[in-house]
Parts: sequence; C-alpha cells; structure tokens
Amino acid sequence: MKQRLLSLDFFRGLTVAAMILVNNPGSWSYIYPPLEHSKWNGCTPTDLVFPFFLFMVGVAVTFALSSRKADVDGHKTLIIHIFRRAAILFAIGLAFRLIPSFDFYNLRILGVLQRIAIVFLIISLLYLKTGAKARIWVCLGLLVTYWVLMTMIPVPGYGPANLEPATNLAAWVDRTVLGERHLWKQARTWDPEGLLSTLPAIATGLLGIMTGDWLRRKDVADAEKVSWLFSAGFLAVIAGLIWDGCFPINKSLWTSSFVLYTGGLAAMGLALSYWLIDVKQYTRITPPFVAFGRNAITAYVLSGVVPMIFKGLSGGMFQGYSSIFSPLNASLAAAITLVLLLFIPVWIMYKKNIIVKI
Repeated sequence: MKQRLLSLDFFRGLTVAAMILVNNPGSWSYIYPPLEHSKWNGCTPTDLVFPFFLFMVGVAVTFALSSRKADVDGHKTLIIHIFRRAAILFAIGLAFRLIPSFDFYNLRILGVLQRIAIVFLIISLLYLKTGAKARIWVCLGLLVTYWVLMTMIPVPGYGPANLEPATNLAAWVDRTVLGERHLWKQARTWDPEGLLSTLPAIATGLLGIMTGDWLRRKDVADAEKVSWLFSAGFLAVIAGLIWDGCFPINKSLWTSSFVLYTGGLAAMGLALSYWLIDVKQYTRITPPFVAFGRNAITAYVLSGVVPMIFKGLSGGMFQGYSSIFSPLNASLAAAITLVLLLFIPVWIMYKKNIIVKI
C-alpha cells in the first residue's frame, strides 16, 4: 500500500472546509440548524467536524510513525519531535486568544488547537511505545473511566453526579484547576475543550489509530478492509446510540457515547472514501479537498487570522449579500465566500507541492 492515502487527505480536507464554514457565518443570528452545534445533548452535522478531525489525526499518526516505530534507538529523537510539534500547536492556539489584546489575565488556556496538540502528543507516544491490544484496552479504559467519573462521582459543592452544563464534574475540575477567567468566554463556568473531557477525546484519536493500523495491513484485500471497517463503524454507532440511554451523546462533554457514535461515522466515511478514491480511483472531485487536507492546520490557522486582520469581513459580506438573499442565505453565502477565499492560498500550495510541517 502507498504510504499516503489520498482518501485520508480528501476526508480531512472536507472536514477542514466544513470546520471553516461552520465557524465563520456571516451573522451568528442567522444560521441553518444543521450548521449549528447542538444546544447540549444530541448531535448535529456540525458536531461531527471536530471528532472527525481528531479521528483522522490518529489515522495519520500510523502512516507518519509506522516506519520509525521499529527503530527503538531513534525513539528519543522522534519523541522530542512529537513534543515539539505538540508544543507549537498548543502555542498557536494560545496566540489566537492573546492577539491583539494580550490579555493574559482572562486568557482561555484550552481550545481546539490545544486539544489537538494534547491528543496528538498522547496517542503518538502510545503508538510508539505500546502494541495494538494495549491501545484497545487504553481506549476502552478511558471511555469507561470517564463514564464512571461523570455519572457516579459526586460533584463537590453540588451533590450527586449530574450532566448539567455548569454543575457536572468536568466543569468543576475546569473551574478548580484553571479558574473561571481562563475558561470558554461564552460560559466561564465550563469549557467544551476542558481538562477532564480531553480523556475521551484521546480515545477518539485512538480509534483513528486502530483504523490506520487496519488500512495499512498488506495481508488483507481492499474489499475486506472496507467491509470490516464499515461494519466496525456501524457497530460503534449502534453502541454509541445504546450508551446514549444512560450517558447522552454530547459534544461539549465529549461523552463516551459521543466518541463511539462519531468515531463509527468517521470510520464509515473513511471506508467509503478509501473504496471510491484509493481503490476505484474516482479522483476527479478530490483535488480541492486534498488541497485543504494536505495543509489542514495552515487552512485552519488562516481561517482565524484572515477575519482577525480584516475585521468585519464576514459581517461586511453578510450585509452585501443581504440585498440579494434572505438573512439565512446571506449568512451562509458569506461563510462559503470565506471558504473560497481561503481555498486560494491552499490551492497554490497544493499545486506547488508545498506542505507546511510543524
């Protein structure tokens, strides 16, 4: 098998483009329901974007590190590189919150890039130093442990375990360890990328590693790979829906049921992409999304930097489109326009074979 999956770049690029789209509406007052996060329990298409990306981080780790895993003598250098990459990602996430005011007093410590950094660090080290069976047990252990903590451990100052936004155990840990000033500014009492909920997010990355290991096998036919991966994904979705009965699917809490449900959908989506793109060679529509996928972090960073530099960009486009479309369509058109604008630099990089590596 080739050491780079075109389907992985495609699926990751599709996810990044969707992430930019849902994060940058023309107006937050006018958003189609599927392009919004669920208010609390439940899962919208928008809620799939982040877990899909973390899942693919896991898949990518197997292709990036597999050839170097056997070289034990080179592990020290590789581990330093892993820590360095994670630190840079974490620092970029902090920079997003600091620029331009540099308000350290109210700095949100955690966030999307910070969670990606932490998950990448932990699953890379686990991939390097443990075997496949051990990683399966770690994944299951994280999911079960998180379920026990969130549903059975009393919350200091609030009483019995609960899953309400401000009074659950994860929210209490974030306020106690980080302090309210350093949490998500929309709430200040909890953080959707908080400390405790990062544990099941690591499990999402490990599901990606399991998938990458399976796709890399050379002793299994492509049709069998796809059928087994699709079946495993379907069973994970069913397991997540069953677990939803006592531990609701919830993106903000990153519940164990959410991990299985979204991980299963990601596996099924990647299986379909792999079959169509890598096996059947249907590649006509792939280049635009591969361009985003090859420089995923660059595209995501640009999606934060460009609106920061050109303040009011999305709002200005919304006002312009409002004279043509309804408010909902004007807001969507502004978001699509930003995706197309950001496509220009990543397309140039793709055509020139430039890949920014951290």
